[in-house]
Amino acid sequence: MSATAVLVILAVLVIFVLVILVKAVKIIPQARAGVVERLGKYQRTLNPGLTILIPFVDRMLPLLDLREQVVSFPPQQVITEDSLVVSIDTVVYFQVTDARAATYEIANYIQGVEQLTITTLRNVVGGLNLEEALTSRDQINGQLRGVLDEATGRWGIRVSRVELKTIAPPLTIQDSMEKQMRAERERRATVLTAEGSKQSQILTAEGRRQAAILAAEGDAKAAILRADGESQAIAKVFEAIHKGNPDQKLLAYQYLQTLPKLAEGTSNKLWIIPSELGEALKGVGSALGDFVPDAARPSANGTAPAQAADSAEAAGPVTAPGNTGKL
Repeated sequence: MSATAVLVILAVLVIFVLVILVKAVKIIPQARAGVVERLGKYQRTLNPGLTILIPFVDRMLPLLDLREQVVSFPPQQVITEDSLVVSIDTVVYFQVTDARAATYEIANYIQGVEQLTITTLRNVVGGLNLEEALTSRDQINGQLRGVLDEATGRWGIRVSRVELKTIAPPLTIQDSMEKQMRAERERRATVLTAEGSKQSQILTAEGRRQAAILAAEGDAKAAILRADGESQAIAKVFEAIHKGNPDQKLLAYQYLQTLPKLAEGTSNKLWIIPSELGEALKGVGSALGDFVPDAARPSANGTAPAQAADSAEAAGPVTAPGNTGKL
């Protein structure tokens, strides 16, 4: 046998060995699972790591992803209990827990989850009216997750969460809802404005009442203080008068000094001469009689000088005590 034939045979053997190694040695990544069939029958499930297969006898199916998967399904038309059509799109979170069941129990588990979600959604939302469907997302999500998890358990799939992305009612219903919400907001705004005005008026009236009370209390205290001051002043004056021991002449003179105050003011047209004026004049006259100059004293025959007569004429008539006179 020639050298060329030997080289060809060696090359064929090397290639055959390489093929055998490729077919026999398999490396499974983390979070992946592989199903092995031996002569067309399920043999075992491969875990992450290195494994050896029998070439041309064992066959490994495509690897399955064991991580949690998120699938968003297109919007679906659902009829509510009050015969309104709403468009709902959903998001399903699921995870493959059994590679064998996911491979042999259902042909396409993603499509199966989608169709099961659609039918379950129609059953759940069909028993609710539009308002309940819009406000009961958590309830719908819980019912969908429970039904899907129970139905997909035999497929080797665990449904962890189901979320409704959007619930879109018809445009006419949206317009009606917007008008209703706008009217409700305007009503609330009107109520709040009226309540604020009411509170403002109440607070204003309360403030005025408190101010009036404080002002009245201040006036009362001021009047009390003024009365106390006047009382103390009168007491001091009275005490000073008694300490000075004034005689009748001084009192009469002081009485006459206070008479001009009766005519003070531009509106005084009429004033009353007290009846005590005569007594005061007599006291003053008797007090001043001793100090009249000799020229002003009466003569020996009892007649007064001409200056006294002129002074009496200039003074005018004096009204009797108790009479009234005009200025």
